[in-house]
Amino acid sequence: MSARPPEQSTRMFAEAAESAAAVARQLAENADAIAALAAQLRAQPPRFIVTCARGSSDHAATFAKYLFETRLGLVTASASPSIASVYAVKPKLHDALFIAISQSGRSPDLLRNTELAREAGARVVVLVNHEDSPLTRLADHMVPLHAGEETSVAATKSYLCSLSALLHLTAAWCEDASLSQALRELPQAMHEAWTMDWASLVHGLTGAHDLFVVGRGFGLGAAQEAALKLKETCGLHAEAFSSAEVMHGPMAIVGRNFPVLALAQDDDSGESTLEVAKEFRARGARVWLAQPGVRNGDHLPLPASPHPACTPLLTVCSFYRAANALSLARGFDPDVPPYLNKVTKTL
Repeated sequence: MSARPPEQSTRMFAEAAESAAAVARQLAENADAIAALAAQLRAQPPRFIVTCARGSSDHAATFAKYLFETRLGLVTASASPSIASVYAVKPKLHDALFIAISQSGRSPDLLRNTELAREAGARVVVLVNHEDSPLTRLADHMVPLHAGEETSVAATKSYLCSLSALLHLTAAWCEDASLSQALRELPQAMHEAWTMDWASLVHGLTGAHDLFVVGRGFGLGAAQEAALKLKETCGLHAEAFSSAEVMHGPMAIVGRNFPVLALAQDDDSGESTLEVAKEFRARGARVWLAQPGVRNGDHLPLPASPHPACTPLLTVCSFYRAANALSLARGFDPDVPPYLNKVTKTL
């Protein structure tokens, strides 16, 4: 039996490869708890929603903002953890829904903000992978991520499980039959996304120094997550932009051979991302474009998505496999990025 290729021998690869199974497990095991929480939220809806998170979990919070505002019509804001932990300001959150998202549930600033949110009268929901964490003890409702153990410093399956938990809650809360059906199809679509060949991106970025990642709407959080992973695991300076915002000041530095990864949604936001890709290609930039269900020489392959809100999970699933391979190609160990720890204890 031949040895596995090096890119399949990392913990990052093994853990990211489990994402589809983890999401399927989560959807099954959380069904009753999500239904009960959704019923309570329908009976006593909040005035607005506040999210609180760091790192990859904060990119899940970006996704949550678009999801809640488009499907529920509730204004959703991201709390700055430093307001409480550094400036000691107590927020006014009466009748708000406060959602804390964390893999470990142990970051001190997240714990302090969640504690203050409870004191301020918010209903606290936590999405957390470690169910016995200190964050869980501050929750009115705990939604387990069920990602399983994740030992690679770079979060992968826990991030995707955060997105699926947000989708599950939203579908139940607004009783959206089409989104609920899409969730049933999501694990298989994620499994297919994991098999996609993004070798052209890996080869094209092996010697790169800078990169833009662009997306919009549901896909903006995916662009943020991709940019972070490229910095974290590949030592590549990558910046994420909305495909609307990048057309202002940032576009000035995009010229010949400048790398751009464009993540297009299969909804009304997708056209602007396609226009950005077209504009940058006209300038001679090196553009990789991912768009669900489109497979030709100009696109990174992605399977068709069961619902536009599910698309970021497919995009990121394919991206993680490419990022793992790119990290090794650039001489890094994706499991142990320099200077980083699994639990970041920000104060």
